[in-house]
Amino acid sequence: MPSLRALLNDPHFRRGSRDILEFAPGIAAWGLVTGVAMAKSGLSLPLAILMSLTVYAGSAQLASLPLLAAGAPMGVIWGAAFCVNLRFVIFSAQWRTHLGHLPRGRRMALAYLLADLNLIAFQRAWPGARYEPGQVRYIVGGVATVWWVWQLPSLIGILLSEAIPTAWGLGFAGTLAMLGLTYGLLKDRTTWTAALVAAAAAVAAYALPLKLNIVVAIAAAVAAGLLMEQAERARRQLAGDA
Repeated sequence: MPSLRALLNDPHFRRGSRDILEFAPGIAAWGLVTGVAMAKSGLSLPLAILMSLTVYAGSAQLASLPLLAAGAPMGVIWGAAFCVNLRFVIFSAQWRTHLGHLPRGRRMALAYLLADLNLIAFQRAWPGARYEPGQVRYIVGGVATVWWVWQLPSLIGILLSEAIPTAWGLGFAGTLAMLGLTYGLLKDRTTWTAALVAAAAAVAAYALPLKLNIVVAIAAAVAAGLLMEQAERARRQLAGDA
């Protein structure tokens, strides 16, 4: 393992950190919105800070907060958070080529820290679906930057929630930020199909209580993405056999 100083001076680490800063405004806006939402949902200050530092999943946090406020059963809350994060099952399959050689402990640490945007930045920097030297240090640079860009605004939102007027429309700003971040994930037919299926499912299930239409939309998107991936693998296999 390189020393901290050597890691900070590593060109791959610096590049990973620099590339993720492109998304910093959107990440920070979404973190601030999430922090305010946690503080105003009825969570105590220590619990809100603990949730920000340990859960570290903005979409899952925002999906579970209305359920917590509504007094939903814990199973429903856990189910919503689980479904929201199902997309990481697909992401992890893409990371396997580049991180599968690492010891289990390091893989688990990176799995906790890796966010959606880390995958976007990585695939732009390393378009080949193969392992190359320097990739792990690039990834570490990205996750270290995302952590601070997310956590600081989130904690500010928690601590200053009462001083931030509702008239600022942070919820709408956060939604716009998330839409911008989501657009960056739409890079091929599979992701576009999953997004369209999710949108249709969310509208169709809008009448469900406790905002469960979000859970339905996410489950539908994951299912669509997996089916598209299987179809694409089958097509490539047939092409190879031919």
